[in-house]
Amino acid sequence: MTSWWLGAALGLLAALGALLAIRSAPPMRAIRLTDRIAPYLADTPAPSRLLAHPAGPAAPLDVARRLLGPAATGLVRWLDRLVGGSASVRRRLGGLGLTADVEDFRMEQVVWGGLAMIGGAIGLTGLTYLRGGVDPVLVAGAALIGAIGGVLARDWWLTQQVQRRERAMLAEFPVIADLLALAVLAGEAPIDAMQRVCRLTRGELTRDLQGALDEARAGKPITRALGELAERTTLEPFSRFIQGLLVAIERGTPLADVLRAQATDVREFAKRALLEAGGRKELQMMVPVVFLILPVTVLFALYPGLLTLVSLSK
Repeated sequence: MTSWWLGAALGLLAALGALLAIRSAPPMRAIRLTDRIAPYLADTPAPSRLLAHPAGPAAPLDVARRLLGPAATGLVRWLDRLVGGSASVRRRLGGLGLTADVEDFRMEQVVWGGLAMIGGAIGLTGLTYLRGGVDPVLVAGAALIGAIGGVLARDWWLTQQVQRRERAMLAEFPVIADLLALAVLAGEAPIDAMQRVCRLTRGELTRDLQGALDEARAGKPITRALGELAERTTLEPFSRFIQGLLVAIERGTPLADVLRAQATDVREFAKRALLEAGGRKELQMMVPVVFLILPVTVLFALYPGLLTLVSLSK
């Protein structure tokens, strides 16, 4: 019975691989809309390189789309309806400064879920085979749990990336604000001061400011570029900083005092965040004390008396 199930699974995998290979061959491959209209758009000018932003490696997504074909779009839409939260995903992607949209992220979730499903099924199949028999119900359950875990793991990893970037931006922000204040006090215009700071510094905050300046050099109004950056970022102090910069540019209000005040506010915010993190770590440190060290101490204190009582009772 075990050999029959194993042979059926291997035959199914071989049939699926042959079907994918045949459907991906040029005679069976569907012609995409982009391929149809590409000859008529050959003289379209290339977009400005100033607007190019790193979007991360897209090769696995392209491979998945080519392998799955039209089913990829259906899977992405079904997953989006099932999971929801497109606005939150869009905001977190914007907070990372990526050009990928929600559809690309859902495709990544599909890939992660598929890999986790295959890994869970293969792992449990090998484990049960070594113990003497393969249970199809357990294998199917492991595959389902792996698929759900892969989808949720991609969303969790996106949240971790956003939080890591926010911590880096929060650490860079006071220095950036002080440098901008010094440049403005030296007599430079706000835009020139931003360009100077972007040339002198490196980091996540500098990359966002440099992207806004690149869009302004490409023809977009600087106020619109900064406004979109303030709406896209997930760091509230940085959003207030951009809004104050916009007010100073539009109305001509003094900027140096505003920048220094915001730098002070960010330092106070970082100090409060550090104190809160210390409080949480203190509570976490109580867990091994209460559940490990204290029971062992009580056991060592009571064991000799308990041993004496047992010996006297005998």
